[in-house]
Amino acid sequence: MLTPWATFFSGRGEVFLRRSVELALEEDGPDLTAEGLFSPTAPMRAVIRAKEDTLVAGLPIMAEVFAAMRADSVRYTLLAEEGQRVPAMTEVAVMEGPAVVLLKAERVILNYVTHLSGIANLTARYVRELEGTGVRLLDTRKTTPCLRWPEKYAVLVGGGCNHRRDLTEMLMLKDNHIDAAGSIEQAVHTLRATYTPCPPIEVECRTLDHVREAVAARADRIMMDNMRPPLLGEALALVPPHIETEVSGGVTLDNIGELARCSRRAPDFISVGRLTHSAVAADFSMTLQQGQAAGPALP
Repeated sequence: MLTPWATFFSGRGEVFLRRSVELALEEDGPDLTAEGLFSPTAPMRAVIRAKEDTLVAGLPIMAEVFAAMRADSVRYTLLAEEGQRVPAMTEVAVMEGPAVVLLKAERVILNYVTHLSGIANLTARYVRELEGTGVRLLDTRKTTPCLRWPEKYAVLVGGGCNHRRDLTEMLMLKDNHIDAAGSIEQAVHTLRATYTPCPPIEVECRTLDHVREAVAARADRIMMDNMRPPLLGEALALVPPHIETEVSGGVTLDNIGELARCSRRAPDFISVGRLTHSAVAADFSMTLQQGQAAGPALP
């Protein structure tokens, strides 16, 4: 079920979102073109349309953008719900306010909406390949700097699940950590002795021996990294049901279904970095014109 925007962007998420919006507006600087052509109060109406069949993600960013601009006079209506699939040329939002405000906000709003909707679209394609397997699709930390929270929100819109949002939510042991500690067992023991309570521990494994060590160390989750059938099937069979399993590395739309079905013990999760680092932006446009008020006042 899609996590509501307000729920997802609460606490730290809200802080990061606000800071990213403020920085996006700041890096654009003043809109000298609009300010030179329009008086500060000249009215304008704007319509956002989806120019292709697409999921919609990120429209509530409008409120964040106008709040950051202190544009209390802007009025808007969202015509599509988050996660809704709309056909090409569907109007998804309308707004009315000073031309200089809407013109400056235009590209920032569209950058968020096109990017997040593109992530939602790609995520939905991967989710469809996993239908009937019971395997859950995860994102990764391979995100755009300073946009991790919005991008992970978009994954939820597309039907995926979030892996850790930062380095505190789960402790992941990779080769360098294990080499420094001396062994998987010692690394897991040290972490559990260091933190009370200790976050869940995931161990990245590339061989069957690594999987056996991680099972013996009672890791909370074992990641099979860049394993392919039949090796992956053997690795999954070594893990008892109470330990979660994750498949990662080189996962594509062409092979994700095979990876999910390669063993009687299906993985709990498959993680895909390209959900956030390689999604193609969806096509939306904003048409600006003089017009009437568009809807309820900005909260």
